[in-house]
Amino acid sequence: MKVAYIFSTSGHTASYKLGKMILPQLEEGRHGARVVGLFFFDDNCYILRAGDPIGERLAKVAAEQGILLMMCDQCALERQLAEGEPGNCRVKGTVPGVQVGCFPDLYAALAGSPPDQVITL
Repeated sequence: MKVAYIFSTSGHTASYKLGKMILPQLEEGRHGARVVGLFFFDDNCYILRAGDPIGERLAKVAAEQGILLMMCDQCALERQLAEGEPGNCRVKGTVPGVQVGCFPDLYAALAGSPPDQVITL
């Protein structure tokens, strides 16, 4: 089964649920499902900053396992993790492999390997 995660809850959702639960399972090859994408909203985007320990580990796993890492464009712009305008921006100061966009960009990026389940945390 293929899954995609959307990190939308404010607080420490990405650092706790991703960093302490999902990421270790991915690193150890025991997650149980193939993760095809991770989409980040609000302050969850901060985990993808260059130098963030969880973000650096995540970037490595994403590159090895072909996992899409994408931030909401407007959320990234507000947090200085992208530059440009909504709908036409590029990442800035993130770990390698991160993309930025909105739902249409997410759908397009996952079209080649669509998830069977989308999980919002």
